[in-house]
Amino acid sequence: MQRDQLIGILIIVVSIIAIALYLWLLFIPPMAGLDIILLKITAAIAIVAIFGILGWIGYTLATTPPPKPIEEIEKEIEEELKKLEKETTASQ
Repeated sequence: MQRDQLIGILIIVVSIIAIALYLWLLFIPPMAGLDIILLKITAAIAIVAIFGILGWIGYTLATTPPPKPIEEIEKEIEEELKKLEKETTASQ
């Protein structure tokens, strides 16, 4: 078996164990109040992840310079084409 397949199987097994443990702690908690703490932690992680991603998108939009206008790009291409035409006619 290849190393990637072993890692894949390990990830599946760890995921199944984590799901089972989470559900056990949520529905049959060994301590009173542990289920509420687990739900609070889960909600906090979800909110931080969602709004962290949104914040990153906002930061990227705010700090990325706008692209050049198409007219400017077309003008640069035309200038380069003229230079190439001059070089080819001069070398002939």
